[in-house]
Formats: sequence, structure tokens, C-alpha cells
Amino acid sequence: MLPLSPDALRQRLRSFASRAQPVRILLTLGSLMAGCAWTGHPDAVIPLFLGAIASALAETDDSWRGRLRAQVVTLGCFAAVAFAVEAAFGLPLLFIAGLALAAFCLTMLGAVGARYKAIAYATLILAMYATLGIENMGAHGGAQRGREPLLLLAGAAWYGVFSVLWCAAFPAQPVQARLVTLFTVLGSFVRFKASLFEPLRGIDIERKRLALAQLNAEVVAELNAAKESIFLRIGARAPTGRLSRYRGLYLIAQDVHERASSSHDDYNALADAFFHSDLLYRCQRVLGLQGLACQRLADSIARREPFEMGPEMVQALADLRSAIEHERARAATPARLALLASVEALARNLALLDGQLAGASQPSARAGRTEMGLFDRSPRSWRDAVERVRRQLTTRSALFRHALRLSIALVAGYGVMRAIHPAQGYWILLTTLFVCQQTYGDTISRMGQRMAGTALGVVAGWALLQLFPQPLVQSVIAVAAGVLFFATRATRYLLATASMTLLVLMCFNQVGDSGVLLVPRLVDTAIGSAIAGLAVLLVLPHWQARRINELAAAAMRGHAGYLRQIVGQYRTGARDHLDYRLARRNDHNADAALSTAVSDMFREPGYVRPRAGVALHFLIRSHTLLSYLSALGAHRAALPDPAQMAALQTAAEGAIAALEGLAAGLEKGLIEAPGDAAAELAARAALAQAVTASNDPQARTLHTELGLIWLQIDALRTHAREWLQPEGSETTAAPA
Repeated sequence: MLPLSPDALRQRLRSFASRAQPVRILLTLGSLMAGCAWTGHPDAVIPLFLGAIASALAETDDSWRGRLRAQVVTLGCFAAVAFAVEAAFGLPLLFIAGLALAAFCLTMLGAVGARYKAIAYATLILAMYATLGIENMGAHGGAQRGREPLLLLAGAAWYGVFSVLWCAAFPAQPVQARLVTLFTVLGSFVRFKASLFEPLRGIDIERKRLALAQLNAEVVAELNAAKESIFLRIGARAPTGRLSRYRGLYLIAQDVHERASSSHDDYNALADAFFHSDLLYRCQRVLGLQGLACQRLADSIARREPFEMGPEMVQALADLRSAIEHERARAATPARLALLASVEALARNLALLDGQLAGASQPSARAGRTEMGLFDRSPRSWRDAVERVRRQLTTRSALFRHALRLSIALVAGYGVMRAIHPAQGYWILLTTLFVCQQTYGDTISRMGQRMAGTALGVVAGWALLQLFPQPLVQSVIAVAAGVLFFATRATRYLLATASMTLLVLMCFNQVGDSGVLLVPRLVDTAIGSAIAGLAVLLVLPHWQARRINELAAAAMRGHAGYLRQIVGQYRTGARDHLDYRLARRNDHNADAALSTAVSDMFREPGYVRPRAGVALHFLIRSHTLLSYLSALGAHRAALPDPAQMAALQTAAEGAIAALEGLAAGLEKGLIEAPGDAAAELAARAALAQAVTASNDPQARTLHTELGLIWLQIDALRTHAREWLQPEGSETTAAPA
């Protein structure tokens, strides 16, 4: 066998590092299992494994210093709850009162940030693991007091050692993985956007726009995750080396997202006008190639190889320009020329998008931009953290409702357990904790997957116990099941549940006969899942249909803030400073939140969403408006003509006022007629007159985009009135 070259060895090491948490779990569980076998203490396997798993669940993306601080906090929380559970285990009232209070307080701690949310959730899980371990040791003759909490903490600390060392050895690997995912999702978004350019009559553009809004929510989530990963490692200082390149790639992704999100005219109008031409196919090909380029860029980041665009893009852009010139020569009507002007603006945008992707070969060169800072959303002090929690202490808060709901569900589960005295009854509480989620749709989905996964794990566990009675083989299976759990828990929950069930059965068989757990595990899972389902249905249900108004208002304010920043750029010239990028990101975040809420709403009972269709149309219109705003942002440059700038300012201020008025009406539950409809019409007319007096392509693009924005605002008003009208009344909705 030939020895590996240095490059091949580095590639293998990067591939190994990219698997991150499952590899750390493999090292942790494998070493713990070997240590227990070597010392002759197989009974310590269960608490050590459970402590390591809880520690892994508390882990979030961080630098090694941040991870070390988080690990210290995690171990402190784990120690407090583990010893508290042991002290109160034989005192039912004290135990359940303490558990309910801990569940509420720790869940509310999630308002501070993702790191504290993960630590709080893992702490609750460790409390349940402590009850399981104490109950199991009691069933097998009891154990020394304090031994179970110490073993749980030892397992958690052992995983923490691997976690901190891994973060120190591979500091930039999580950022690299985030960027790979970001450009992969962005490539899918761009390629789907290309499908809108099919020149087919009667195509359901609204359905495609809805799917695009959902894809956009995924891109926004990945942009946010990548930004946080980068910021955790650089803070306020200027990055160097690989992190500098990664920050440049992130900023390129932001710009590509803005340009790919933009729309330059109504797609149905374009399809009708150029039905007998290959012009739109040329546009589709360019955008499709750019989507493929995003995915190739993701591959190059994963392999740490230079990125090159490829020659086919140059030819595709040249063919598009040639097709535009051909259409210009045969265009006979002003309407067709106006639509052709929109296609020309699209072609300019695609050429600039191509330039952004080409710049990915040297992203550090973007350091000459006006400002490359990132906005820090983490709490700045303890007072800030406390204030974040305080703001959530209201029944209007989804987090508060979830915290109260979870506490009540755990009390109900404990009451059921005490009433029926089942074997291994604390599995009921653990199942309730895992299944009870913040939204109804997520809880119901997890109920089914949890029960099916447990059944699959029980069947697989029984079969493997019969086939492999050797303790060594069962130990290997337990470690493999733990690795599989962490490899699938975020994407395939059913398989992850089956893996965890298998791990538990194999571990318990090291100290007794796990066959007695098979039926109780199934029964307790069913009971705990049912309690979680009833809790989310009956205890302060937070239906998405009843909070769409708030999210829609936030989206309208996001549009207004983004438009305000865009207009400022037409006065001063394009500058990607922090205020502009923050307004753009806030708008996309609000749009993504509305899209997610509407998707969740369709998983809720029909009786709580009588006007779900109207909300769906509102989402489509809102996302369409965002695409027109993105087009304005993509073409921003200083306007040399003062008259055009004044007209743009007037028209944009009118649109901003209309959006803010719509947001206020949604919050109040009443959409009023425009306060000054004549002023709105005058602003539109002034912009049209200024554009007519000029042949500037930029002015024509501004006029087209603002006109399309006003059309969406009018449609949004109509849909909002229909959404807010009393049930039983009728109104005429704008055609979707």
C-alpha cells in the first residue's frame, strides 16, 4: 500500500474534522466504555454515557475560549440539578415542585441567546437522566449516595475535554462547514429562481413564489448561522488568515443573495411578451449556471481549493446580450420596449452577480470596502441578559407559553406516573421533555416520530440482544448507536430516536437484563407523547394563525427600513456599510419569520385558521415586494439628476409611509384608507414625469421597480383587510 502524500493526508484530516460532533462522541463513548471495561465497573457505563450525551446536547458553535467558558457553566448547572434531584428523589412534592420550577426558569433562560438555550435544555435532560440512573440503581440494590451525580458529571466533563480540545485544534472548521452549507443552499435558491424564467403561458407563478419564499427562509437561516460562527471567532477585531477569507466569502454570499432575490418585472408579462423568443431561456441559463457556480464554490470551500468560474458563463452572458440586441431591433411597441428595458436591467444585474462570484477566488480583496463589520446580537451585559428575559415574561410571548406549558406537562406526567406506578416510569417525563416543542406542528410531528423510532429501536434492540449476547459486541453497538444519534438528530429524528433507544438497551444490559425494559419503554413513550400532545393543544396554545398580524407588521416595517436605506444609497452612492446590511438582513429575517409561521399554521387544526389562504396570499405579496426592493438595492448608485433624485425621494417616502401605516394597522387590527391618497398619486406621477423626461436606463429601472412596489402595497392592503374582517363578512380580494 502506497503511503499517503502530504496533500492527501491533509485532505483525510479535513474530512475527519468535518464530521465534528459524531467523531467527538465516538472518541468520548469509546474511551468511556473501554475505561469501564478495564477497571471492571460496567455499572458506571450508564451514568457516564448519559452525562456525555447531555454535555454534547449543550454544545453550540463557539471558539475554544467560549466553549471552555460554556463548559464551566454547563458543569455548574449539571451539578446543581443532579445533586438536587438526588436530594429530592424520595420526596414527591418537593421533587415535582422543583422540577416544574426548574423547567420554567431554564426554558425562559433561552431568551438570552442560543448558547444559554442549549445549556438550559441539556440541564433539564440531565435532570431526567439523573432520575433514570437513581431509579435503576435502586432497582439493583441501591448505591452510594452522591455516586450517580458524580458519574454524570464525570461523563459530561470528559466530553467537554474533547470538545474544547477539538475547538482549539480546528478553530475555523465550523465556519468552513457553515459556509459550505450556505453556498449549497444559496445555489439551490438561485437555480430555483431560474425556473421562474420559463416562457410558458399559464404557469402558476404564485406557487413558485411561495416555494421561493420558503427557500429564502432557509438561505436567511444559513446566513445568520454563518455570521454568528464568524463573529464568535473574531469579535470586534480584524480577522486574519483563513478567517479573513471566510468573512469575505460571507459578505459575497450576502451580495449574491440580494441580487438573486431581485425581480425586475412581472414574470407573466415577460412570458407573454417574449413567448416566441429565446430571450428568457437565455436569462434562465445564466441564472442556472450561477446557481451551479454557488454549489461549485461550496465544494471548493470544503476542499480548500481555489475557485474558478469556468468559461461557459462568459459565453452565456454574451449570448444573452446578443439576444437582447436582436429583440431591440424587432421591438415595435412601447410596451414591449418597456419590458425589454426590464430584461436589460436583469442582464446588468446578472453580470454584476457573476462578478461577485468571480471575486470569491480572492475574497480578502474586499477588505477595501467602506466597512466590513458584523453586528453583534449577543447580550452585552448581565443587565441586558436579564432585560431580555424580562421582556418575555408575558402571555403574548411564545417562549413564556412554552415554558409554562412544559412545566405543567411535567407535573401531569409525574402525576400519571405516581398513579399507575409503571416500571421505569421516569421515561414518561423524559419523553414529555423531548416531545413537547414550542409549536403545535413540531410537537405533533415529533410525537409520531418518537413513538415510531422507539418501536423500531426496541425491535432492533431485542433482535441484536438475541444475536449478540457477548458484552463486548453490545458495547460496540452502544457506542455506534450514540454516534448515529448525533449524526441524525437534526435531520432524521425517527432514526435518531431508534438509535438512542438501542443505546439505552445495550447499556442497561451491561448491568442487568434489559429485556424487562422493552415493553415499559414502549408504554412510557406512548404516555409521555400523549401528555405532550395534550399540553400543546390545551395549555396556552400559541397558534400561529393568531400571531400572523404581528409577524406581518414586522415584515412591513422591515420593508420600510430596507427601502429607507436603499434611497439613501441613491443619494450618496453604493456603500455596503453596516447600517445598510443590517436593514437588509432585518428585512429578510422578518420575511423568513413570516414564511415559517405561515408554514407552521398549515400544520395546525383547521378550526384555528379559517383564513389561512389569505395569509398565504399576503406572504406571497410580501415576498414579491421584497424581491422588488432587492432589485432597487442591486442597482443602487448615485443619481446625477437632482430632479430625478427629488422625485425618487418623494415616491419612496410615500411608499415608506404606506408600509409603516400598514404595519400599524395590522397591529391595531384595522386597516384604514390611506391618510393622503392624493399625495401618493402625486408622488407616483412626479416620478413618472421625471423618468419620461430622461432616457437614463437607471431612471427607467427605478420607475419600474417603484411602480411594482406600489402595486404590491395596494394588494397587501386588500389582503390585510380581508384577513382582519369579522368572520362571516365578505370582501373582494385582489387577484393573486
